[in-house]
Amino acid sequence: MKKLKLEELGRISVNQFKESTKIPVCILLDNVRSLHNVGSAFRTADAFRIEKIFLTGITGTPPHREIHKTALGATESVAWQYEEHPAVAVENLKRDGYSIVVVEQTTESIPLHAFATKPTQKYCLVFGNEVNGVSDEVIALADQALEIPQHGTKHSLNISVCIGIVCWQLFRDTMFK
Repeated sequence: MKKLKLEELGRISVNQFKESTKIPVCILLDNVRSLHNVGSAFRTADAFRIEKIFLTGITGTPPHREIHKTALGATESVAWQYEEHPAVAVENLKRDGYSIVVVEQTTESIPLHAFATKPTQKYCLVFGNEVNGVSDEVIALADQALEIPQHGTKHSLNISVCIGIVCWQLFRDTMFK
């Protein structure tokens, strides 16, 4: 076994990525305060060919040195849009046919492994603020809530880890069915 060199990884260019088929999933960051988490969302979105990222409220936007440090150029490949009010972005996405899925512990959330994607459905995954989670206003507009089962003492994950786990699950469900 040997570690692959960069030129052996088969990476595509930014233009090839922009022209490639994406999975029918977008991400909405609801008032995410950490610029490193924003950068990580971009990098994860690039890895799993997510359609677009919606940055809302206090969420930082590119170009920014701290976002770039974590995104490693993914802000150039992944489409993104800023909307001041998270609920406005959600309402627009609903009108465009997206099912709004908040990733949050709620009275009606289901475990991620029990979530069954539908082949013709578009999804918007909403991730919330590091302290307060997804806003109540957005939860009220959601079609469904997912949570990642956890069995430790904390019952919370860093948003960047959470985005990675949930996006991988939807990528796997979409690409390998």
